[in-house]
Amino acid sequence: MPIDVVWFKRDLRTLDHEPLLKAAASKNKVHCIFLIEPRRLQQPDCSPIHIQWEMDCAIEIKRKIESIGGSFEIVYSEIENCLSQLSKEHEIENLYSHEETGLEWSYDRDIALHKWCKTRSIKWTEFPSNGVVRVLQNRNTWKRQRDSRMKLELRAAPKKIVGIDRVTEPPSLAEIGILPRDVINRQQPGEDAALACLKSFLYERGEPYRWAVSSPINAEEHGSRLAPYLSVGCISVRRAVQNTKNRVNQLKAIKSQGEDIGNWLKSLSSFQSRLAWHCHFIQKLEMEPTLDYKAQNAVIDSRLNRELDEAKFEAWKAGMTGWPFFDACMRQLNSTGWINFRMRAMIMSVASYNLWLPWREVGTHLATLFLDYEPGIHWSQVGMQSGTTGINTVRAYSVTKQGKDHDKNGDYIRKWVPELRMVPTKYIHDPWKMSEEEQTNFGCRIGVDYPAPVLDEMESRKEGIKKTYAARKSPEAREESQAVYQKHGSRRRPRRTTSKKDKSSNGTRQTTLF
Repeated sequence: MPIDVVWFKRDLRTLDHEPLLKAAASKNKVHCIFLIEPRRLQQPDCSPIHIQWEMDCAIEIKRKIESIGGSFEIVYSEIENCLSQLSKEHEIENLYSHEETGLEWSYDRDIALHKWCKTRSIKWTEFPSNGVVRVLQNRNTWKRQRDSRMKLELRAAPKKIVGIDRVTEPPSLAEIGILPRDVINRQQPGEDAALACLKSFLYERGEPYRWAVSSPINAEEHGSRLAPYLSVGCISVRRAVQNTKNRVNQLKAIKSQGEDIGNWLKSLSSFQSRLAWHCHFIQKLEMEPTLDYKAQNAVIDSRLNRELDEAKFEAWKAGMTGWPFFDACMRQLNSTGWINFRMRAMIMSVASYNLWLPWREVGTHLATLFLDYEPGIHWSQVGMQSGTTGINTVRAYSVTKQGKDHDKNGDYIRKWVPELRMVPTKYIHDPWKMSEEEQTNFGCRIGVDYPAPVLDEMESRKEGIKKTYAARKSPEAREESQAVYQKHGSRRRPRRTTSKKDKSSNGTRQTTLF
């Protein structure tokens, strides 16, 4: 008898999984696969931290599928080779999967696979993924389509699947040639852990979210922490959207009874906005899968003319710039695979404006560090924070200000930069101001125990901002910015800020950002 194959990609769940439900309803037996693709391992943005996480999440789904009668195989193979091997034993009638929004290599792979399936009479059906609209004709209609999709009924997992007689063990990291990268404080993998994470955020941890999310200290507890699960599809965006809406309605009912609900509604409103932005940014990659190597505004990028200074790049990567708060953030990221969103923006800002490093190399390195690496969000943010889109305000963060705002007493700095653990609060954000005697007394000699600042932080930032605005002024740059806005810009009316200016230097309305 013919079989149907369900190809799990970045959708490692059983709930809200249309391809799995479609296959389960078929008269054919169903075999599920998850691939570690050799061609993907060759991509510069791929890291062992991603593969380990995906493998662990896939193993959880394998157990679930097998518990209801299905067969699930984790394979180190290209998709064509995997299907060819299966075809030697079974006639494949249908291939089901979600649409995947990835970088150009995955786009090219899918085009080739459609041709491959057609020549072998295999019908490949792809289902929409989250809020991304394939072959979007007009950006003006995207939000309406996305919001409509978010209102569709949540789908249960199939109760039974009839699999094939095929039992295999997942390959080890050593078998696929990967050296593990250990990180501390990693979250638990899998669909059940994702659901528990969302529930704890909506009912326990999330009340301070609106204010806490900007701090690398507070966001660790009060941020949603859903990003690693969303990046591999352990939970659907639609489920997060609808569960949040249900919680908001519940809180409103409680409030109507006269009970104090604190800051819950404001925080969940902010969270709902971020879920929408999540889809908005991935839609950019769907429409332009070259964001990792082509600047959205090539005119501005060429005029910036950033060059890779290896010494500065290495100091930035290691958290050895001599700027304590920045170094603490980078070292946390290196150790855990996570840092909160605002600090991600600051890390990119320092590379772009202070150190004047090129965005491609910086962005690629950061991609390999994030456990929750989502190409659509990541490369959109790299473009925005490096000033190469032309439609976003230049955001050059002051490291000292961010440090004093979020770590006034320096406890976070002392945790991640132990060289500074004895430095008094008076000097914790600028230890180079200590006298030589104080440096000796506090066990932190600048240039010996801890590096001197690689540059003057304030002056280098100002110079970076100046050069970035200069690169945006030409008519050619402005014309290109208009084209970028038409293709990618948010159509949502921006919130009024303290500034009276509501237009960017190219005359287009600014987009509302996180």
